[in-house]
Amino acid sequence: MKIAIIGTGYVGLVTGACLAELGNRVTCVDNNSEKIQTLNSGTIPIFEPDLEEIVKRNVNAKRLFFSIDLPASIRENDVIFIAVGTPSKENGEADLSFVEGVARKIAQHSQNPKIVVEKSTVPVETGRRLQALLTSHNGNKTRFEVVSNPEFLREGSAIHDFLHPERVVIGTNSESARAKMQELYGPLNSPIIFTDINSAELIKHASNSFLALKISYANAIANICELTGADVEEVTYGMGLDSRIGKQFLRAGIGFGGSCFPKDVDAFIRIAKQKGYSFGLLEEVQRINAFQRKHFFEKIKKRLGSLKGKSLAVLGLAFKPNTDDLRHAPSLDLVPWLQKEGALVRVFDPVAMNPARLKFDSLPNVQFCADEFEAMNLADAVLILTEWQQFKELDWEKANAVLKKALIFDGRNLFVPNRMKQLGFEYISVGRDAL
Repeated sequence: MKIAIIGTGYVGLVTGACLAELGNRVTCVDNNSEKIQTLNSGTIPIFEPDLEEIVKRNVNAKRLFFSIDLPASIRENDVIFIAVGTPSKENGEADLSFVEGVARKIAQHSQNPKIVVEKSTVPVETGRRLQALLTSHNGNKTRFEVVSNPEFLREGSAIHDFLHPERVVIGTNSESARAKMQELYGPLNSPIIFTDINSAELIKHASNSFLALKISYANAIANICELTGADVEEVTYGMGLDSRIGKQFLRAGIGFGGSCFPKDVDAFIRIAKQKGYSFGLLEEVQRINAFQRKHFFEKIKKRLGSLKGKSLAVLGLAFKPNTDDLRHAPSLDLVPWLQKEGALVRVFDPVAMNPARLKFDSLPNVQFCADEFEAMNLADAVLILTEWQQFKELDWEKANAVLKKALIFDGRNLFVPNRMKQLGFEYISVGRDAL
């Protein structure tokens, strides 16, 4: 199948590489010529496990191409995926200007029938708008079939998620488009859910918002545990064994971040409001998520007193492990808060140091370190903000020897408290501290 992917961001690049892996001829298109040059030189602009290998393999097999020529890519391909950004406006509404701009280009340059696939996360009823745009800007010269195909890729495991999905959601009102999408995704041997377009669009926002709700619920339980002396790990373990609840996303910590959950919850609240429904449940999810970061910060200040002149080692800057993505990461709040209180903040992340420099380089008293031990050298405390496996496997006895104070604030509950106590640490985590 001949496919064009418009947008080579996280979703577009992973989607294009994986569709090529399935044997299709895929052209990934972007208006950023520097990014396309980088990709054509064999360099991957984002960190995602296995992505570089799969891109190189399919480029060498002449199944995967990168181009800035949007008109030619539209003309030469039968199925066109829209995978451009839908950032949040100030009011939380999704900005569809990039999606709509691409739709106009598709309409203008199409000379034969096209299947146009929404891969970007868009509000419900966007498919109708796209169909109208495509038709009006093409003058009814050709036929367009709009499909909603939301992505459920987790950063850090996106390749596996695409090639081994729990389900593929396809929203379409066209039998021919349905057959084409069945052919495209059939090799995955995974359940394919066919719905109308509105339902497919709603499935994405409903799914991500529910997962965000589970995280915030676990964090609310964690706060009650701290007030009562209970252990949130034991509480959520007991809850998660109930098959009606499940253990996934029932982990307490300092809140969710990334490009999806904050934006999608915001957008879903706005979608509901436009239809006359006040989604107070999701507004509380947002409030709890913001509170977790502030609460963690207050715990640090309560234990250390004045932070002025204190040296603090921050381990983990990305919003989650196995990615260099800092979007809505807890570090974006906590590092500035700490340095404003007068602390010397020494930071380290296994892969996110370059994007972190763009965020923190202008801040006084923030130092970038080569590894964990440089960050911890003579530090008054260690702050764990990302659950990297290498932090969990770190030689903490060696760490104790270089620290000024054997004090850990763990925002991700990586360790068993008694084990850290045996190693000589004062260990303060989330939902397991009666402070």
